[in-house]
Amino acid sequence: MAVSKSKKKEILTSLGPVFKDSQSVVFLNFHGLSSNEANLVRKALNAKGVKYTVAKKSLARKALEEAKIPGTMPEFTGELAIAYGADMVLPASEVYVFEKKIENKIAILGGIFEGKFVDKEKMVAIAQIPPLKVLHAQFVNLINSPIQGFVMALSEIAKKRA
Repeated sequence: MAVSKSKKKEILTSLGPVFKDSQSVVFLNFHGLSSNEANLVRKALNAKGVKYTVAKKSLARKALEEAKIPGTMPEFTGELAIAYGADMVLPASEVYVFEKKIENKIAILGGIFEGKFVDKEKMVAIAQIPPLKVLHAQFVNLINSPIQGFVMALSEIAKKRA
């Protein structure tokens, strides 16, 4: 379906700030996704604070060129959707969850991370970073581990002397 020039300008105007201001942007191919599945993805992403929009590849490329983002732009294959948000990891990790859940219908193509283009492999690696609360728990466990070992050793020494 053809898009009017005014609608194209509106889309370009809305995509510009997305690429410049978002902490993380994920480009995904959603070829073969039914409308019910697309609505499910959109609602789940919105519930987590991740925005989701569908754009024509040519308009997305033009907006990206205007944004002057460093690096190599990923190749856009299939239908293009863009997930973005203020969190650095959340958009990628949430899209990755659906990539695993709805196999062969959603695929990460690449993205923008820390103000520059990243390829598919790096974006998937970013998506696999655990949430901040899990990282905090792992850090506390790492800090606590030597202390816990020391206490257990002292306990064993006390048992032998008693």
